[in-house]
Amino acid sequence: MKTLRRMFALMLCLMLVSFVPALAQDDMPLIGIIQLVEHPALDDARLGFIEGLKELGFEDGKNIRIDYRNGQASKDILASIADHFIAENVDLVLAIATDAATSMASKTTSIPILATAITDFVGEARLAKSNEVPGYNVSGTTDMNPIDAQIALLQRLVPEAKTVGLLYNASESNSVLQAKIAHKHIETMGMKWKDVTVNNVNDVQQAALSLVNEVDVLYIPTDNTVASAMPVVHQAAVTNKVPILCSEAGQVKTGGTATLGISYFNLGKQTAQMAVDVLAGADISQMPIQSQTEFEYLLNKTMCDAIGLAIPEDLLPFAIDVE
Repeated sequence: MKTLRRMFALMLCLMLVSFVPALAQDDMPLIGIIQLVEHPALDDARLGFIEGLKELGFEDGKNIRIDYRNGQASKDILASIADHFIAENVDLVLAIATDAATSMASKTTSIPILATAITDFVGEARLAKSNEVPGYNVSGTTDMNPIDAQIALLQRLVPEAKTVGLLYNASESNSVLQAKIAHKHIETMGMKWKDVTVNNVNDVQQAALSLVNEVDVLYIPTDNTVASAMPVVHQAAVTNKVPILCSEAGQVKTGGTATLGISYFNLGKQTAQMAVDVLAGADISQMPIQSQTEFEYLLNKTMCDAIGLAIPEDLLPFAIDVE
């Protein structure tokens, strides 16, 4: 019955979106958004999703309803949000980040869950049987980075670097996976690595201060904890004139030095197309996990000037001033 209601509501949206200012509230598909924590990358994923829906003809309050909830990095709050969405009988959930997705998936096997900003759906998260055929009520978009190209960029910007410091939360499975991949590429390029891990945002300052004294350059994976405290990492790095190679643009805009990474906004828009397909009746268990194939350079000219790092001429078009 719920599936029929969802399909009927979506058909109404498609037929009437250009002619009717607003559908009755009860006829609008309800999309719940559960986000781990606020920081630029995850916020961009959410905003890109909403913009993507709008471009496809679906707008909050007009022909769909969106209920956005933030977990504030608390598993207890995430669990409460999941319970709320189940009680509201939502038609679809967008889960942003691994903990948000696992909290939702542990509560329901019937509500379709599209997840984004997740590095590995299949491994420790166990959200899918495979990327090709997820098999459960979860699919979405991965934020796996071109880590080999990022380490190559790091070496290009800091060719004299001998030791790379990695800073991340060891409780975030996505960060652990990226760190392991980075270790291999760092060693292949003839450098050494040193890890310092944190448990929460409060640990980041001390960890960063200790690490910048022992390494030539920092590498930050798409770690939610460290991303939330990038200004702190920036201050420690600038004081010691240590560049920060980041895994995504949001980290550069909040204090990092450079990246060649994904766009979380575009990742959200990509997930929006999947959402429209699910609302139209597509079987989410058969929808392959999608990834980005195009990556973007971004350099923080302000930080480069502060630490005396020369920007290669061909990368100058990608350099921005960051206050």
